[in-house]
Amino acid sequence: MVEADFIALLPLLVTAVSSLVVLLLAAFHRDHAVVAIVTSLGLTISLLTLPVAAGVAPRPVTGLLMIDRYALFYAGLIMGASLAVTMLSYGYLKKQDGEREEFYALLQFATLGAMTLAAASHFASFFLGLELLSLSLYVLIAYLRADPRPLEAGIKYLILSGASSAFLLFGMAVIYFQSGTMEFVRTAAWLAGASEFSSTFLVGLVLILTGVGFKLAVVPFHMWAPDIYQGAPAPVTAFVATVSKGAMVALLLRYFVEIAAFRSEILWWALAGIATLSMFAGNLLALLQDNVKRLLAYSSIAHMGYLLVAFLAGGALAIEAVTFYLVAYVITTLGAFGVVCVLSKPGAEAEAMDDYRALLWNRPWIATVFTIMLLSLAGIPLTAGFIGKFYVIAAGVDSSLWLLILLLVVNSVIGLFYYLRVIVAMAADEPRSARAADHAQAPRVTYADGLVLAMLSGLLFWLGLYPAPLIGLVRAVERSLTG
Repeated sequence: MVEADFIALLPLLVTAVSSLVVLLLAAFHRDHAVVAIVTSLGLTISLLTLPVAAGVAPRPVTGLLMIDRYALFYAGLIMGASLAVTMLSYGYLKKQDGEREEFYALLQFATLGAMTLAAASHFASFFLGLELLSLSLYVLIAYLRADPRPLEAGIKYLILSGASSAFLLFGMAVIYFQSGTMEFVRTAAWLAGASEFSSTFLVGLVLILTGVGFKLAVVPFHMWAPDIYQGAPAPVTAFVATVSKGAMVALLLRYFVEIAAFRSEILWWALAGIATLSMFAGNLLALLQDNVKRLLAYSSIAHMGYLLVAFLAGGALAIEAVTFYLVAYVITTLGAFGVVCVLSKPGAEAEAMDDYRALLWNRPWIATVFTIMLLSLAGIPLTAGFIGKFYVIAAGVDSSLWLLILLLVVNSVIGLFYYLRVIVAMAADEPRSARAADHAQAPRVTYADGLVLAMLSGLLFWLGLYPAPLIGLVRAVERSLTG
């Protein structure tokens, strides 16, 4: 490795060093506030190194990673989301009993794994990044071990994630057997000129998609999502819903673009079926939920279905649409789970619909933030969610995916209903004395929580009203990926 390689890897190296520093602090100087501040500083410094790394990009590093504008953009998104989760975790963990410091080291290891996935250009780095992310998540999900529900969620995630990793490994082995290489670029060169994939290669690709489908929680690999979302601590749920899924989308998009995967009609129709089932199953099951965390879990399944519609469009506009939609989804989902974190009490998460009843009259600022986030998830104008959904529809129209667009619109209408259910509950005109007493028991909002929710709300409106700067950046990212 030469000096330029180290410069290109700066965001990953800083995150790795920062996580080790946090680990040492947890061992020798246990102070929750200090560890949270050091974690936030580490992620902030990593973010600041992105322009430095961009100066030497694009650059392949050791044949395992490709540091280009695409990888750096997704690394920035991952680090930004991790920073928000870190700040939300501080207020949340203050309300909980037990040791808290190791939580932040695990969060940084998971972030490092996600960043590795975004830059992976080889099956080895793909699997290493995935395992670093997954191993950290097993512990993070079960972190509040005094409560049986996180433990149950952690064990479920461990078993199902282990099964999905087995599918991934088998798929990689089949593709290596066929192509003789594990590098994405060399696989693409081996496939050049072929109008259709061989049946063996297609089997390998389907096995890999099975593993990726589990991480994205798309139908029929979605069964874990509601239980994990409900059982995991709220900040960890936010991390799983945003960082983990965002990294997998980044990896899948790079791999599919490299090997021109949509030349296979069988694969295209399989993904179209997954997108359709995810939209309908996610939205229809969300209608039945009275638990807000489970409702958001099913909602996230539907949103992955929307994202796959853009994915299936193919071409430059599809890459732009997927990237913009993912940014809007990350901001909105972080905001929604941020409200859950803020309202959670010691030993009791704010997950029942009744926890939000009459919230508008008792804690109007928090209710307003939650309303904005839900409206963005529904794709209402003036929010980032609207622009994201508009982009997806534009990509679909450009590729004449009329049926998928129609299904997306129908599902968006269904989704609006259950988001409105939560908003109506918050505005319910119940006797204030009963609900006010409940809401008064909720802990005060910390400065960190308030700052994160205010910034997410501002970003949501900024991207909804003036998306041009992000669209310009997304187009540069698309050119970086397609060359």
